[in-house]
Amino acid sequence: MLALRLSRSAHPAVQLRRLLVAAASAGTGFLLLCTLGHALTHPEASATSVLRLAWCVIPLAATVYFALAVARTDPGTRPRPGLAAIGLGPVRLMAVSATTTALSTLLGSMLALLLFLHLRGDLTGMPFDGAAADFLAADASLPLPATLTLLALVPLASSVSVALMLRPRDTRLAARAAAPKLFGTAGALRPGGTGTGRATPGPRTGDDQVRAATDATDAPSASEAAPAAEPAATPESRIERPDPTALPWGAALLAAGLAVEGYASRTATGADVPLPTGLPTGPAAVLLGWTLTAVGLALAGPGLTHLCGRLLQAVRPGALRLLAGRGLMEESARIGRPLGVVCAVASGAYTMAVLYDPADPAFGPLTTLGALVVAGSTVATLVTAAVEARQARAETTAALLRLGAPTKTLRSAAALRTGALLALFVPLTLVVAELAALPLAR
Repeated sequence: MLALRLSRSAHPAVQLRRLLVAAASAGTGFLLLCTLGHALTHPEASATSVLRLAWCVIPLAATVYFALAVARTDPGTRPRPGLAAIGLGPVRLMAVSATTTALSTLLGSMLALLLFLHLRGDLTGMPFDGAAADFLAADASLPLPATLTLLALVPLASSVSVALMLRPRDTRLAARAAAPKLFGTAGALRPGGTGTGRATPGPRTGDDQVRAATDATDAPSASEAAPAAEPAATPESRIERPDPTALPWGAALLAAGLAVEGYASRTATGADVPLPTGLPTGPAAVLLGWTLTAVGLALAGPGLTHLCGRLLQAVRPGALRLLAGRGLMEESARIGRPLGVVCAVASGAYTMAVLYDPADPAFGPLTTLGALVVAGSTVATLVTAAVEARQARAETTAALLRLGAPTKTLRSAAALRTGALLALFVPLTLVVAELAALPLAR
């Protein structure tokens, strides 16, 4: 009941994100049910049905990933002062968040079932003159256990993942892992500074105001200086920063995936794996290379974002580049991995566009639906992560404005961060996509 009350009283933007989760869950659930319908219609082609079910793992993973991002930014389950006194501690809030995610995904699964039954003709008669009867098993009765099992995959995986992500942790570990604040030390920000953090007299320009404001944000607050009073940490209190070993591992996996794809393009031996409809059949090594490439991009995303921030601050940076670079370094753990996943999906979409044959009628509505679910979920996850990063730096932004930082400077820093990310990730995505399409473009 508490989860329902919190869901009902949420902000319209939060409700929109939950509805998007339900829409992604509905698309994935419909694909799973269509796989069941194909298996009932073609009992002799069990291998093909299993392969169709295996391809549904991609939209399933994208939907769960999106549900995790929405759960992280849900203000209804964010710890607030006094909630622990009425029994809403970190554990209870984690359970509420998992329940809210389960409700959103269950709504999507029910919508998928209603649409599937409608297209089968079980509710109001067969629509579209029975054109979709091949993968709906309109002439066969649906097995209830299999139907419920497939529909429960998305809610179960999403709620369990949210519970694991938001589980309480020890605040002492988070305190020991804490690093300097967003803008580093005071002396490092001021050209020629001594590190004492003392303000210099005289009139201040716009850059001086930004530097002074960033110096003030480095001073520890009373809540930071005081020891932790509770043994359990809230999800928002965890310190997130990129793993220094993630970038080398991501680069290694990316290089390994491209090497495997290059090897597959030179040899025609090995078992062929039917790719999604509309794409030519290729060797199994191609699928392995694509998987390694996608994982490598996802792992390298935070490190590459952190590297963008460092490059922005290279060679005598001014206040604008310093502000943008430190912001990217601080947000790299939040937006880096979703950005890497979007690059992986974009490279896959580019490969599909290059290899797609318009004369091939095999590119059907189910393939389009799967592509929309994956692309929509990953892009929505990146947007949600950007919203989370904006929420995390809200106090810093407010402090900068109070201390006289120009609003134009803050907007220019945001535009500079976006431009730096596009300048790095867009060429990388195009190069990976071109190399990924080579094994099948023959």
